[in-house]
Amino acid sequence: MSNTLQENFNRLFKTWCGEELHKITPLKSSGSNRKYFRLIGNSVSAIGVYNQDKKENIAFLTFADHFIEKNLPVPKVYAFDLDKNIYIQEDLGDQTLFNMHMDEGFTDKVKQHYKEALSILPKFQIDAGKDLDYSVCYPRNKFDKQSILWDLNYFKYYFLKLADIQFDEQELEDDFNTLINFSLQTEIDFFMYRDFQARNIMIKNEQLFFIDFQGGRKGALQYDPASLIWSARANLPFLQRENLLNYYLDELNKRIIINDKEFKKYYYGYVLIRILQTLGAYGFRGYSERKDHFLNSIPFALNNIKWLLENNKIYLTLNELISALNKLLKVDLDKKILE
Repeated sequence: MSNTLQENFNRLFKTWCGEELHKITPLKSSGSNRKYFRLIGNSVSAIGVYNQDKKENIAFLTFADHFIEKNLPVPKVYAFDLDKNIYIQEDLGDQTLFNMHMDEGFTDKVKQHYKEALSILPKFQIDAGKDLDYSVCYPRNKFDKQSILWDLNYFKYYFLKLADIQFDEQELEDDFNTLINFSLQTEIDFFMYRDFQARNIMIKNEQLFFIDFQGGRKGALQYDPASLIWSARANLPFLQRENLLNYYLDELNKRIIINDKEFKKYYYGYVLIRILQTLGAYGFRGYSERKDHFLNSIPFALNNIKWLLENNKIYLTLNELISALNKLLKVDLDKKILE
């Protein structure tokens, strides 16, 4: 940490609580450029965030304020200085749903927490999403054709090409457009959390709290449950994934009337989109930046692809995309990348 950044946190911390900042501990970050620190004073602690992306900071601060107003369990923001690219938020500890799952396995307790998360999700999507200020969404205010195409091209350039998988560029692009056009036939005017996964669900005193929602925007209801249930490294049992989806639909139907069959028709399209976006992130953070966590997660994402193909969950004609995916499943990626 630079002396300037430390001074800025010192000043903001004292402005917030009146105490001197005695200790700053860097916290591990994963897939973003934001830097997190635990700030400790005489009697209080908080999490300090440094992020040079001002628009992303504005989105987070605006959403956090709105969600708190709607009584949703998100961290309180104590103080911020947008000119210095920093803010201080509530310290929710270190336990995430993902860590608990990895440590304990998919126990009844862990399963119940997944259900709790899926019961709270519609409150974000529908209740809080109705009067949210979508003008601050970044980089776009809707998960529309452009947004999805960015994700699919992320997969193409940072995973397929890095893995040296051969494909016809135009035919793959045509398949991308087919997948996008199909997915956007469903309604996309709900709040889409965007990164609704177990790593972003904190557990403090047995209560769930939700973080990292700054990428939220309008989108389809299907995307967020797909993100949680099909998270690669979480590796939920496939039978339980369907059970959790049905549980979510029961909770959703308490707020709006949903045709479950119609919902599922589009759901697996969003599952595929999410997995491909995830593989793009793994390629960039893993193969380009050599971060082991992302490299180690690739086989789990590919196993999800394998299940979708074997169980005929991709209902569209996507010949070039499916051909490329089948090639991915047959190669030694580590050997390919390192050649």
